[in-house]
Amino acid sequence: MQSLKERLNEILIKDKILTEAQIEKALKIQKQKGGSLKDILVELGFVNEKDLMAALSQGLGIPPLALSRFEIDPEILKLVPKDIAKKYQVVPVSKVGSILTIATADPLNVFMMDSIRTVTGLETGIIIASQKDVQDVIEKYYGEDTREAIDELVKDMKSEDLEIIRADESEEAVDSERLFKIVEEAPVVKLTNMILEGAIKSKASDVLIEPMEGVLRIRYRIDGVLRDVEALPKNMHDPIVSRIKVVSQLNIAERRLPQDGRFKLKINDNEVDFRVSILPSSRGEKVGLRVLDKSGAMLDIEKLGFEKDTVKTLTKCASQPHGMILVCGPTGSGKTTTLYSLLKYVHNPEKNLITVEDPVEYQIHGVNQVTVRADAGLTFASSLRSILRQDPDVIMIGEIRDFDTVDIAIKSALTGHLVLSTLHTTTASGSVVRLVNMGVEPFLISASLISIVAQRLVRKLCPKCREAYKLSASVILKLGLDGKKFKDVTFYRPKGCDHCLRNGYKGRIGICEVMTMSPAVRDMILKKARENEVKELARKEGMKTLREDGILRVVEGLTSLEEILRVTVADE
Repeated sequence: MQSLKERLNEILIKDKILTEAQIEKALKIQKQKGGSLKDILVELGFVNEKDLMAALSQGLGIPPLALSRFEIDPEILKLVPKDIAKKYQVVPVSKVGSILTIATADPLNVFMMDSIRTVTGLETGIIIASQKDVQDVIEKYYGEDTREAIDELVKDMKSEDLEIIRADESEEAVDSERLFKIVEEAPVVKLTNMILEGAIKSKASDVLIEPMEGVLRIRYRIDGVLRDVEALPKNMHDPIVSRIKVVSQLNIAERRLPQDGRFKLKINDNEVDFRVSILPSSRGEKVGLRVLDKSGAMLDIEKLGFEKDTVKTLTKCASQPHGMILVCGPTGSGKTTTLYSLLKYVHNPEKNLITVEDPVEYQIHGVNQVTVRADAGLTFASSLRSILRQDPDVIMIGEIRDFDTVDIAIKSALTGHLVLSTLHTTTASGSVVRLVNMGVEPFLISASLISIVAQRLVRKLCPKCREAYKLSASVILKLGLDGKKFKDVTFYRPKGCDHCLRNGYKGRIGICEVMTMSPAVRDMILKKARENEVKELARKEGMKTLREDGILRVVEGLTSLEEILRVTVADE
């Protein structure tokens, strides 16, 4: 009777996926180093995992499963302990009677089947899934308990290892050599890495490490909302902060002044940038980390979640040969992503594109990107003066902060360049007032601007658990909505499930108001009209406000009414 290994060899050779020589080489390596024959074949490049799965499925008569698309009952997952699932890389997917069906990328592992039978007392059925899908599901459902891991690391750290030798008030510096020795020790490195990796896997945009009374609080900003993820012993504050300073190449002995830096972390062949801000507080140094995961960057204007008419308007404005487009909104509203998306839209080999940013967040192939260095005298204004000598077609300015910058930006727009930039204002019409307050003449604003975009990010409802309901007539009236129009509309609200980590929301989309410079709007700007007058005219000409655009996304079932009310203000 053939062994499973012999059957695998026969299948692969019969289907001409592998040669006998390749099989022999893989078996020789397996004999020397151990491990799975399947994994060795893939590592040697003799076969890809997809073809191997198909051959195994057909030859062994085992059905395949796209595990990433399969929702698993949490009760089924409890049948196989975490250590068994991780050791053998298996996932239980269903139970019918006394038969437990498990998904695995290695269906020939008889030890795995025996172990599961022994632990569960059930017969096993096998289906084949890709190694990546199995690992992703194990990470999602059997992920290492953070509390257990941290307790283990704390146990590894001796109390004397955690002691930071502080200088007396009269001294100028702490023992830097002692600090450096502490932060290079394995437990501190592991714990810091765990916090950073947790942020990446949670798709957090920010990490806050905050010394509180008696504890060290760790928070992630996920989908725009801060969430507590861990409370560590207070005596772990100094080692973690010092470790972050070391990897950011900051001064670990300086505790009285703010410091800024950055570093990169590589995880699963993906590089993630972290921007570091350290701020001294009354209880110790507070660390803020901005997470820039470039693998998840959606630099496509059509995939930012904007409504189709909005995308059409933005692309039409970006197609203009010269003028200025401003994107405004508070910090964290996605302004930079929109700018990059517009830049990518207009990019082609025939154009000379230059950006000036503080700092450069995403590298775009074929675009010349300049990082501002104020300490060396390279400011936005000085950079722009030099950029104009480079004969650019399109200029992107990370942020307009002062009169010098806006003055050069407007003059660039008037002299044949397309200028893209951001401004810290809350509404499109408010940007005009802000420019006037910065000292820009109304006739220059009127002549240079193409459009102003005000935007926000709102959380998307989880499509697997959103809950439908009808809005009462009294609430519709209170919100100032059209009673007849919204009477029969189905609204949705968050509920919470395993898919969205019981939050009810998963991911974010953009809402915005786009004010284009029509002749009537330009005339009103020249007359130095008030913000509400400019806004009212733009609305009459078809501009949807942030609240109105948000309501449309609610009607589409993409977000909740509560979310729109949270991030937008009522229209007057």
